[in-house]
Amino acid sequence: MQVALSEREKDCLRWVEEGKSSWEIGVILRVSENTVNFHLKNAMRKLETNSRTHCVPKAIRLGLI
Repeated sequence: MQVALSEREKDCLRWVEEGKSSWEIGVILRVSENTVNFHLKNAMRKLETNSRTHCVPKAIRLGLI
């Protein structure tokens, strides 16, 4: 599976891995919670996953984060 994640998608996934909520990630990255959810949804679509908790281990397994 060849997947390319944007840097922002990777940033969001790294913070999800740390247990942060979308709101907390937004504060950290200085973007809105909706923007964080947008990036996470794109990452989930690209990785063909249905949840953020499934997306993170798949991204790690593929060496993307």
